[in-house]
Amino acid sequence: MAKYNFISFQTLGDDRGSLIAIEQGYNAPFEIKRVYYIFDTKEGVKRGFHAHKNLQQLCIAVKGNCTFVLDDGEKREEIKLTNPNQGLYIENNIWREMKEFSSDCVLVVLASEHYDENDYIRDYDKFLEEVKNDS
Repeated sequence: MAKYNFISFQTLGDDRGSLIAIEQGYNAPFEIKRVYYIFDTKEGVKRGFHAHKNLQQLCIAVKGNCTFVLDDGEKREEIKLTNPNQGLYIENNIWREMKEFSSDCVLVVLASEHYDENDYIRDYDKFLEEVKNDS
């Protein structure tokens, strides 16, 4: 079973512009405890390089685009976020890297938990051990 997938958001609007609502229990698959955004990422910078033991995330490129590299311990896949009406839902125990940020990229991340450094797996080999032990 895939531990990440796209969630499409309904775009509302008229001749004044567009609006997307993200609601816990409706189009966000978890209780939202933290929201943060990444912006002004310099050219060539790569981010992430970690997994989470428990945290789930919903990532949305509300402006610009970026590429996620997702790894479940068996398969690695690149996914490009280019559309503000589509979010990338990532469950726990998925290694993530972000790269190829456009100069105007604003990446909003909704998280299921408050920040907790103990939830991070920052070493790829330890991540692989964790995934192997969970199966």
